[in-house]
Amino acid sequence: MSWVTKTLSSTLGRKLIMALTGLFLILFLTGHVSGNLLLFKGDGGEAFNIYAKFMTTNPAVKILSYLTYISVIGHVIYAIILGRKNKAARPIGYEESKSSTNSTTASRNMGVLGTIILIFLVVHMQSFWYQMHWGDLPLVEYDGETYKDLFSIVTFAFQNELMVAGYVIAMGFLAFHLSHGFASAFQTLGLNHKKYTPAIQAVGKFYAVIVPILFALMPLYIYFTS
Repeated sequence: MSWVTKTLSSTLGRKLIMALTGLFLILFLTGHVSGNLLLFKGDGGEAFNIYAKFMTTNPAVKILSYLTYISVIGHVIYAIILGRKNKAARPIGYEESKSSTNSTTASRNMGVLGTIILIFLVVHMQSFWYQMHWGDLPLVEYDGETYKDLFSIVTFAFQNELMVAGYVIAMGFLAFHLSHGFASAFQTLGLNHKKYTPAIQAVGKFYAVIVPILFALMPLYIYFTS
């Protein structure tokens, strides 16, 4: 067994993979929310549809997409492995648990939060990502070029109260997950310093609030304005 295999199969190695894939997914979320802000433009979906076509046809973006899929799968698999390892290492709980004073609610429930987000992600991809690639979408034309009208699918989906409510609630879970995951990733990578750690934690908390809020505002905006 090579040193690489030994490292990646160790607890530290698994945590390292969790941290790196988590940070990559944070970068993905940043790009995703930035592009989806075009839903607020009020141009009938033109800018959003052009953006959607670019994201599904540009070779460089396709490579990043594959890296995102790998990161999601790796993040989930290693989260399950670490969870089982931790449980096996401590099969019997402490006689007097003080977890509430030693950790945050988010950190104690990362597994549950991650599972809920994964379920949401599957539904989200089936509703939009799958439809964009293989669904029978209507077509629109801008400046003589034909585009799939993903905006119409998004608008239709967010006329459903349950879809909107589910999306907003899922963003709440995402906020809790990010509130711990952001700073935890930097800690795992050893990027701790008494001078910089408070700033990292502050940025993490801000990110964990603003990004889910922006995502949650999208279905609400469409629901109340369409």
